[in-house]
Amino acid sequence: MSRKILVVDDEKLIVKGIRFSLEQDDMEVDCAYDGEEALKLARENTYDLILLDIMLPKCDGLTVCQQIREYSDVPIIMLTAKGEDMDKIMGLEYGADDYITKPFNILEVKARMKAILRRVQKNGKDNENKKVLVKGEMKIDFESRRVVIGEREVNLTAKEFDLLELLSMNPNKVYSRENLLNLVWGYEYPGDARTVDVHIRRLREKIETHPSDPKYVYTKWGVGYYFRG
Repeated sequence: MSRKILVVDDEKLIVKGIRFSLEQDDMEVDCAYDGEEALKLARENTYDLILLDIMLPKCDGLTVCQQIREYSDVPIIMLTAKGEDMDKIMGLEYGADDYITKPFNILEVKARMKAILRRVQKNGKDNENKKVLVKGEMKIDFESRRVVIGEREVNLTAKEFDLLELLSMNPNKVYSRENLLNLVWGYEYPGDARTVDVHIRRLREKIETHPSDPKYVYTKWGVGYYFRG
């Protein structure tokens, strides 16, 4: 089945090169050259993955990512010329699934894309046989990847849901940050454990009434995180 990809970058030569390479792998590619055009295409189409540059005219990539995350958990890989760790973490905090620093090798881009697409497909198949988990006021539907607390549906990013799913399906099991990074992001992911902390914090802000005094996702100090069963 052909994958549909959105490539967003204001450097047209980069877009042309990525598009050509992806089309060689039988992917369908749409292109946008500024943030507003990217948001329009993302709302009007269903994509399997979005490659999104941070530095864009009209609307920057972080804002685009944040707005897409308000209604979609489509995998997003940020492209950035900035190499500082905090820029990478910021990209992930806004809801991105991965980042690649320019200049990049197109083979690396494709490898990262395929790794994410494989995980998304595997998660979809694994979730088909799982049931709904209810814990206190929270209901997690693994098949539809929806979380409801009381009467309110909580909008989680793909990675936030993946973290909650892993922890809740293995209650009281403590996972180190390194384990979570490997299991949720993949062993080939180049980021560090701070990525996990950022996502856990954002997850708590969404599902916990008092994030500093959580009911669901707990910290085992000096070890890692776990879901209270």
